[in-house]
Order: sequence, then C-alpha cells, then structure tokens
Amino acid sequence: MAEPEQGSQQHVVIAGAGPAGLTAAVELVRRDRPVVVLEATDAVGGISQTVERDGWRFDIGGHRFFTKVKRVDDWWHEILADDEFLQRPRMSRISYQGKLFDYPLKPMNALRGLGIIEAVRCIASYLWVRVHPPKDQSTFEGWTAARFGWRLYRIFFKTYTEKLWGIPATEIQADWAAQRIKNLSLGNAVWNALFPKKGQTEITTLIDRFNYPKYGPGMMWERARDIVVDGGGDVLMESPLVAINHKGGRAVSVVARVGGKNVKYACSDVISSMPMNELLQIMQPPVPEKVLAAARGLRYRDFLTVALVVPQSAGFPDNWIYIHTPGVKVGRIQNFGSWSPYLVKDGRTCLGLEYFVNEGDELWSLPDEELVTLATKELAQLGIADVDQVERGYVVRVPKAYPVYDEDYRANVDVLRTWLADNAPNVHPVGRNGMHKYNNQDHSMFTAMLTVENIVDGANHDVWQVNVEDDYHEGAVESTEEAYPTERGTGRDAPILPRRKTAVAADEDVA
Repeated sequence: MAEPEQGSQQHVVIAGAGPAGLTAAVELVRRDRPVVVLEATDAVGGISQTVERDGWRFDIGGHRFFTKVKRVDDWWHEILADDEFLQRPRMSRISYQGKLFDYPLKPMNALRGLGIIEAVRCIASYLWVRVHPPKDQSTFEGWTAARFGWRLYRIFFKTYTEKLWGIPATEIQADWAAQRIKNLSLGNAVWNALFPKKGQTEITTLIDRFNYPKYGPGMMWERARDIVVDGGGDVLMESPLVAINHKGGRAVSVVARVGGKNVKYACSDVISSMPMNELLQIMQPPVPEKVLAAARGLRYRDFLTVALVVPQSAGFPDNWIYIHTPGVKVGRIQNFGSWSPYLVKDGRTCLGLEYFVNEGDELWSLPDEELVTLATKELAQLGIADVDQVERGYVVRVPKAYPVYDEDYRANVDVLRTWLADNAPNVHPVGRNGMHKYNNQDHSMFTAMLTVENIVDGANHDVWQVNVEDDYHEGAVESTEEAYPTERGTGRDAPILPRRKTAVAADEDVA
C-alpha cells in the first residue's frame, strides 16, 4: 500500500527540530517558502532543549548565549524580547580534593591553592621533567607532563580528560593538547609572574557575562517553533524520517513515520540536522557499500545528567564546576540556580551532575534510582551537600551528544559529502550531528542561515567553513588583528581518538 503523499515540489523538508533545523525553518517561513519540520523526539531544541520535571527546569549541557557572529546574536534578540533574557555572570572553576581553582587553569593560582608542600612537590616535578622529559610527547599525557610536570598533569589534566573522552590520556594525540593549552606551561607562568612583559599588545580576557533566556535555552526553540507554525509551516513531533527518495541526481521526497503511519512528503530540498550516519543509511535507492561503511564508521560520545534538588545553601555561584577529584565518576556539576532563578524554586536549587558515557554501557544502563543514589553519594563525597540534604532526583539521558573525531572520521565525512554532492546535492547537512562537526549552538545556527540563502537566493556559501576559533568561549583576544583567524581547525576543541576494534564491531552490529 502506497504512503499518503503530502508536500509539493516547493516544500523544504527539515529533519530535526534542534537549533539548526528550527533556525532554517524560521528563515524559510520569513521568505514565504513552504516548510515541514520532522522531529524524531517529543521535544524541540535538541541538546539545547530545557527539560522540565515537576516544575524544575534543566539546561542539558549548559548554554551560554554569547557569540561573535553578530547575525546570530541579532536573531536571538528577534526571537526573544530583551526582557526575556537575563544578564548572567560567567563563572566556572575546577574542583580538586575539596578546593576550587580558576578555570581556565592558571598555574600560579593552582600552586597557591594546593598549599606550600604540594606546590613545592609540583615545582620539583616540573624541574624533574626539564631534566628527564617524557620519552613520548606525541600523546596528550607526554606533551602535557613535559610542560607542567607529572604532579600537576595528574591533578589538573588527566582525570577530567579521561572521564570526558572515555579513553586513557596516553591514547589521545598531543596536537589536541597543543591546540587546547596553546603556549601555557608552568615555566612560562612563573616567569611571566616574576617578570611581566611590558607593552603587550595582545591580551586574552575571559568573557565575564552572557545572555541567558530566563526559562532556559528551550524557551528560544519553543518560540521559534511557534513562529514557524504561525508562518504556515508544520512542525511534527515524534515523526522520524525513515527514507529519502532520490532519482535523477536529486532528492524528490522523504518518508516519515507520522502518527504510526508512513507519510511521503514531496520536496524541493532536504535540510538535515539528523545524525549524518543515519541520513546516509535511509537513502533510497540505498547508497553503495563503501558509502554505507563510511556512515557506519561515524561514532558519538553520549552523556547523562542526574539532577538533584538540594537547599539553596548547598549551591555555588559557578554555572558549573569541573570535577578533577579522582575516585568519583561525575565529570562536571551544574548549578541550575546560577543560570537562572526561574529554573529552580524558592529556597532550593538543583545541581546537575554530568556523566560522560557511551550509550548502552554500564553507567548508561543503570536504573534511574541507582543513578540518583550514585550521584547523591558522590555529591556528599565531594563535600558539596550531605546525603540527607538531597530531596529528590531526576535522570536525563542524552544520546549522540558529541561527534567523535577518530583517525577515520574526516575521511568518512568526505565520502558522505562527496556522495551527496554527486547524487543528491539538494540534501543539505547542517548543525552539529548533521555535519558530524563539534560546533557550538551559534555556529550550528549559522550553517542553517547560510544554507537557506543557498536554497532561496542561489548563493554559494560553503557551510563547511563555518567554525569556531580556538579561544571561542573561554576568552576574547584584544589586539589589532581580526578576531577570526584565516585558518580554522575542526571546530570546538576535540581530540582525535583512536578507533578500537570493539567500537567498530559495535557500530557494525547496531547498523
């Protein structure tokens, strides 16, 4: 039985109602182009949604509304009124053994905070590596230890990095450390503290304030959805794409599972923010085996948040704290009350403990009750709140939070891009998962804006050049040079991870 058909040859079908998908949809309805947005889940905003449970609101991953792309900043303020934003202080620190240290790391601050005995040990460790440097500095561990000494490396680099990426620091390449840490070293820090340079023309300063929607980032995307619907577009929830039909070198229609039935939508273009590996696997006729293998080769890192309700006094002023203390699984803790008082309730706050996982692993698969118990114990172990101060807890799992960059990812993405360009150039990947690119929210949005111009205006923007400079969120460079370098990397800082045979087998089994 044939699927009922909707849409037309003028319709643009958008896969995904996250920031990229909804930005594209708003831009299209503003240009009077018919559009249908198909979202696989029951919530708009993707990872930028605001999850609400029993009146508590959680910002998944934390979203500071700051950008160097003026067009995106203007767009935010077109969607939400000025009084719907709060001006929030930017603050995040590192927690180690009950003490808090500046983030980004400042070696002199770290030495003072560790105390005189540990500071002497750290300096001695640094002097040791100056005489006996690590033999292998091609890895994150060797490169970082050579510049800070083994003790500071183990305290401020090893634990969190291994939690985040799920592999030993000896398997992460040094080029990521060089990009992330740049020219910082203990020796440079001590020298600059004793003999500060005069007449410096380039100063890195922290972004100390940012805008934030009063009810969380999901407020932006719920409003964007309403604008699309009011403009005549459709936004359909729990309606995953199951096929993209192509012939004659173009995509001509898509099939989505809507209300338990397959529905076909004719279209002129498809804008896809769905995971790139899934996109290529639903093409009809199917893609060649080489392309299918490249799609299966793309991997992701997932995470989950355990939100615990505690008294307001158990909170902290930071947006989040990075946990470097060994012996706990939690990687970062948000205080939702520090993002906005409208996310929490009077006299109490909610702390979001973030765990970096792989979908289906032991931690991901724990029942919610056991995860709440684990998070409660770790919160007490860190000295932030006693067990009996935790009133209740909630668990939010986030699959495909971070595209993984392994040694094959770039080649795999190139294979998928080439096939689309040759066989379905009117299928346009956008956003983080759509492009398998570790972008922030604003640059994901910018890829969507440029894509709409390509479709409607016949522009020729290369959206793959949209990226984030190295110091994008942590600082702003004050100098006579332009803020954007001419040479850009792969996006937000992310290391190239080794591909393990077990991971490949798991991907192939799932696919």
